[in-house]
Amino acid sequence: MATEVPGGTPLPEENNENTDNGSYTGENIKILEGLEAVRLRPAMYIGSTGEMGLHHLVYEVVDNSVDEALAGYAKKIEVTIHVDNSVTVVDDGRGIPVDLMTLPTGEKMPAVQVVLTKLHAGGKFDASTYKVSGGLHGVGVSCVNGLSQEFNVEIWRDGHTWEMDFSCGAPTSELRQAGISKRRGTKVHFLPDKSIFTVTEFNYDTLPSACARWPSSTRVSKSR
Repeated sequence: MATEVPGGTPLPEENNENTDNGSYTGENIKILEGLEAVRLRPAMYIGSTGEMGLHHLVYEVVDNSVDEALAGYAKKIEVTIHVDNSVTVVDDGRGIPVDLMTLPTGEKMPAVQVVLTKLHAGGKFDASTYKVSGGLHGVGVSCVNGLSQEFNVEIWRDGHTWEMDFSCGAPTSELRQAGISKRRGTKVHFLPDKSIFTVTEFNYDTLPSACARWPSSTRVSKSR
């Protein structure tokens, strides 16, 4: 006998012989670690895997530099689109922190690795760090990392140069001190993953014009 649901449709009669629950068990519940979710469903994070999503990768990286400029710490931002359709973004801001952080699990990890590999990690949640900010707030640059077959970061701060490399969101090197420098700022270089995007060539005619929010000091160029 069917069961009537108030305001709804009757439920089907109970079938005592059907005990497999439609084969829906705990084995069907998947827990995605790190940036696996971003790679599995990229459009949820950047809108699409076409030209719009491809360009969105650039916006997310540049937005971090723009936030440094809006906070008064960066005066120059350079964006270069290379012939292999990789992108380099350089600013003269404070540089992503490199000190060791203790995660809730007790694991210790360089702050830059946390920022680039953990969703919802970043300085934009701290009102004292950024009064005004854009982008995906702790998701953006880690998404770019997760959707790039090559991702390299170079940081100048505290009198040193620091470097770290990634591929598809996973570290391929340890954070390393690469020398002494009086510079400060961050350089990000990334190559979008061709296995994810349906469009892999940046449209240089539309990309700069879509960046009205960027400060006038931002320079966009195309290497030849």
